[in-house]
Amino acid sequence: MSAPEVRIDQLTGGRVLIAPGRAARPDQFGLGAWRGGALGTCQFCEGSEAETPPEVDADRSGGSGPDRPGWRTRTVPNLYPAAIPADRSGSAEGQDDSPSSSAFSSPADPLLASSRAGEPDMFASRPAVGAHEVIINTPRHVGSLGELEPDELEAAVAAWRRRMLAHADEAYVQLVLNQGPAAGATVEHSHAQLGALNLVPAAVARERERFNSYRELTAGSSLLGEVLREEIRRGERLVAIDDEVALVCPWASRFPYEMRLIPRRPHPSFERDTGGAEMLGRAVAALESALGRPSQFNIWVKTAPRGVEHFHWHLDLAPALEPRASFEMATGIEINNSSPEAAAAELREKIA
Repeated sequence: MSAPEVRIDQLTGGRVLIAPGRAARPDQFGLGAWRGGALGTCQFCEGSEAETPPEVDADRSGGSGPDRPGWRTRTVPNLYPAAIPADRSGSAEGQDDSPSSSAFSSPADPLLASSRAGEPDMFASRPAVGAHEVIINTPRHVGSLGELEPDELEAAVAAWRRRMLAHADEAYVQLVLNQGPAAGATVEHSHAQLGALNLVPAAVARERERFNSYRELTAGSSLLGEVLREEIRRGERLVAIDDEVALVCPWASRFPYEMRLIPRRPHPSFERDTGGAEMLGRAVAALESALGRPSQFNIWVKTAPRGVEHFHWHLDLAPALEPRASFEMATGIEINNSSPEAAAAELREKIA
């Protein structure tokens, strides 16, 4: 049995405990079975357009009109948004919501800055302004990204990029996909979500700081580019590689079978780059071959915040195999009971 290790994530500096021995612990519960695509039709299916808010974007052929059948991908506002446009935020007229005016000016410690001179603002808030959209990946009722044909997945990824570009004026745009109830999905039909935010998340800011520090230290090198170069040289966590992107199990994987899709040529913005859809399809197929079909997982994209030139986008895929427990919540340190080296070896055997 391998002894537990503490590993440091090169991009964030976060710590992860790799403890393969924990995989042998007894489990009286296990995850419930999930069969994607079992419902047949839903509000995201072609022909149900009237059941969603009016579309803000669609990939259509044959001249079909808005909010009617005949689309390949379709984007609608989220009915239950986590952020809303400024004209719906309810801000009082004349209210100063700029970061420099309040505790929000200090991302490290909100008590260090306040709109009230000399008095810490311990209960600061401001409207969550931005946008929250649902990008429906296909008109067919399928629950798994792995069920999409290659051209359907290509169209879906193109829609993700198109909608991210549509919100380029926001401070940060987050693209995520939750597949299956264990991964947080509440609608079965395959879809992604986009959150356009007027702030840069702390996790993204940390990556940007580490990218900048490494670039200054090495006179211009990309941190993730150097990590990828070494992963390709070593090979033990490399799952697959093509002319555009590489697929690895990260050194400090937080979750069993976690994978990271990385462009081989550093590019700051996912939305302004091309490629990666084919490798994403291969990654999902390999995961479902290893774990069973369909799998439940989360996908998220890390891309450059607005105005940032020196970054290296990547797409992470993490299976939803175990819930976070008290230790992870208390410490912020994830415990992974599968080594990324073992996961990569198994996925290499499964990938097409």
